[in-house]
Amino acid sequence: MKIVVLAGGLSTERAVSLVTGSSVCRALRENGHRAILVDLFLGVETLPEDPETLFDAPDGLCPDAKIEVTAPDIEAVKQSRKDRSGRLFGPNVLELCGLADIVFLGLHGQDGEDGRVQATFDLLGIRYTGGGYLASGLAMDKSMTKRMMDSAGIPTAPWRDIPFYTEADIPALVEELEVPCAVKVVNGGSSIGVVLPDTKEELEKALGEMLRYGSHIIVEKKIHGRELTVGVLGDRALPAVEIVPAVKEFDYTAKYQTGGAQEICPAPITPEQQEEMGALALKLHRTLGLEVYSRTDFLLDDDGKFWCLEVNSLPGMTAASLVPKEAAAIGMTYNELCEEIVRLSYPIKRRG
Repeated sequence: MKIVVLAGGLSTERAVSLVTGSSVCRALRENGHRAILVDLFLGVETLPEDPETLFDAPDGLCPDAKIEVTAPDIEAVKQSRKDRSGRLFGPNVLELCGLADIVFLGLHGQDGEDGRVQATFDLLGIRYTGGGYLASGLAMDKSMTKRMMDSAGIPTAPWRDIPFYTEADIPALVEELEVPCAVKVVNGGSSIGVVLPDTKEELEKALGEMLRYGSHIIVEKKIHGRELTVGVLGDRALPAVEIVPAVKEFDYTAKYQTGGAQEICPAPITPEQQEEMGALALKLHRTLGLEVYSRTDFLLDDDGKFWCLEVNSLPGMTAASLVPKEAAAIGMTYNELCEEIVRLSYPIKRRG
């Protein structure tokens, strides 16, 4: 098949997305597909006379992508596009996606997980991998996901929705909110836009920092426990992973740099705990209307109770990411996982 692997964009998770996209693109080419990587925002400035020949480009147009210690400079990315346009879709992106048999969404963060790209493709009749626009939007918005968890009886930490606050609201919020807590921007990912204050002073600072990412946040009761995550592929839950951070807070740096955390798969939990957590992940996946694959994060407290944190509708797919590790635990290679995602996604009939 002709496959566009769409990656990059303007999300704070841009670098992670490019590594995901490059890994997936090379795997699909090894599987025999005519796959190319296209950056959602930068696009392809000039097309050959016959654009279909681009699908045979050496190494699938994959960049030399890597994840740095700090998140990417999005303003610098914006300035690097020749037309300086504010359009999310770069030059010739939609044209190339329209030529493909399917688009593998290697996007992360609000550019790919909030449903806007999926909605555009639905309107244009372009096939793509993963969940549709509505499920993606619900999963991306932590406030909406929390509401869905509550309605479905999925245990999650007590929380409060704080929409559209300003600097002037911070003193009152500091008085009202309990600490310790977790402060999260509603549409963040890769541990960007998350702060875990233990004191009122730290809370005041956290609320100020969050305004860099957006004015809509949720604040959760801070629950201490083991960090676990479990993927869903098709109609089954994969073996769980336990994440043991090497530092106090599992931030962007800890998540993606060597030595930042130990990831144990399968997680050292009982079969009954694996079954319970897998059932909760499947329930949330289905409650939100997600399709093909997802990954749900949990905490396991000292009393043996699971608390659901959030769900990722387009989980990381670098070779070292969590879902590939879970797939490997059931004997599925990285290339086979990429192929399975394409196989499960291709027959889905989207409403345009």
